Order: sequence, then C-alpha cells, then structure tokens
Amino acid sequence: MLKSMTGYGRAEAVTGTKKITVEIKSVNHRFSDYSIKVPRQYGFLEEKVRLAVSSAVARGKIDVYVSVESVGEADKVITVNKELAGGYLAALKELCDGFGIENDVTVSVLAQFSDIFRAEPKRDDEEELWQSVKTVLDEALTAFIAMREREGGRIEADLRARISYMRLLAKRVDERSPQIVAAYKEKLYAKINELLEGREVDDARVLTEVALFADKIAVNEETVRLASHYDEFEGIISSGEPAGRRLDFLIQEINRECNTIGSKASDIETAKIVVELKGEIEKLREQIQNIE
Repeated sequence: MLKSMTGYGRAEAVTGTKKITVEIKSVNHRFSDYSIKVPRQYGFLEEKVRLAVSSAVARGKIDVYVSVESVGEADKVITVNKELAGGYLAALKELCDGFGIENDVTVSVLAQFSDIFRAEPKRDDEEELWQSVKTVLDEALTAFIAMREREGGRIEADLRARISYMRLLAKRVDERSPQIVAAYKEKLYAKINELLEGREVDDARVLTEVALFADKIAVNEETVRLASHYDEFEGIISSGEPAGRRLDFLIQEINRECNTIGSKASDIETAKIVVELKGEIEKLREQIQNIE
C-alpha cells in the first residue's frame, strides 16, 4: 500500500517515575529530513530516536518531539558542600570568641547560607530510560504510520482510477488512426477527381501518398509504450515499497510519449484527447508529490 508523506502520531505513558510523551508529524519533502527534539538533559536520546524513526519512515520532513517529566519523585538530589559549611561554622565560632558573645549557631542558622547546598539532577539509567522512551515512540510511530497509510490508500485509489481512464484515452487515440487515414484517403481522391475533371486517377500514386500519410501519423509505438508504462505504474503501486521517486520518474516517461502523440496529431479530436491526457498527467504529478 502507498503511504502519504503527511501524517501525525502521538503517544503518552507513565513508566516508573517518568511521564513520557512522543509526538510525530510530517509534511511533504523531496528527500528525508528528520528533526528530533528532546529535553536538554536527555540529549543521549536524540540519535537513538533518529535511528528508530529513520528505519520506519523513508521520506518526508519529519518532526519528532520527546518530553520526559518526573512524577511522584524529586528529579534532583540535594548535596551539602561540607567544606564550605565547615568554613562558615569556623568563621561564626571565631566571631563569637572574638566578641565574647554566646555561640548559638544551629543548623537553622547555618542553613541560611544557601551556597552550601547543591541541587543536582538525579542521574537516570540511560538504557532503562531509552527502553521506556522506545516503547512510547513505537506506539506513536504505529499511529503515525497508520495515518500515512490511510491517506496513502486514498491517493492510491485516485491514481488507479486515473491510470484506468488514461488507458481508455490511449485506446481512443489508437482507434482514431485508421479513421483519420480513411478520411484522408477519401479527401485525397475527392480533390484529385475534382482537379482531373473525370480523367483516370493513378491509384498507385494515391495509395503511396496515403501510406506515407499513415506512417507519418502512426502512434502505435507510442500507445504500446504507454500501455507498458501504465502496467509498470500499477506494479510500483502494488509493490508495497516507497514509490514516490520511482513514480515521479515514470510520469516523465508517460508525458514524453503523450508529447510525441500530440506532435503527430493531425485532427482536432486526437488533439483534444492528447490535451485530456496531459491534464491527467498533471493531476498524477500533483498526487505523486504526496507519496513517500
């Protein structure tokens, strides 16, 4: 099934003391462009998330947001700078001794010197945290890919319908060729009879001229190649692999054959069919820009 390059997925879970949220969204892009945003203190997660996403998503501009919040437990550890606290204590004792005042220094007094305390982030087990994040990431990816597939299914149905219609248009071009030649032959005989005023017509010369005309406007080779391109187009769609770039190339080949048919068109009806074909090609091209 085809996948659209547009998608969105979100998942959230509380594991242990962490609330983890992962959000993934994407839009069209010619190549692959991954933007991963994780909390600064968990920078080690960025490359792991990038590898996981890139292995699941082949094309598009993909933005991934990872949030990790502590719940139910402090995420910082308080430590005491004992050397600095001892310095304050000694200074206060010296002050008491020097001025002969009562030494009433308590913990509460000492605690007023806030620089003796350090609040440091609590260190997490990196592998354990990654496994928790990966579980949530996989859930978000599942939702993200499912949305891409739903949109891709709609695009695929539209592409198949247009290819079927283009097959009919090419068939109409094929059917027009003999009619055009017959009409040309009839007009040629009528013109010659008018000019010769009843004299004998050289059938061999007329038939040679008609044969040259038929060869000039023949589009059988082009319509055969178009049929082959249509078959390949449908084969790529059915392959289940990323198809956007391959289809983009193939649509150029289809357009080339239509241009050749257009250059050989010798009547209004064929020209109209070619215009219709080219209109469908542009619609195909627009849809293909949305495919992974």
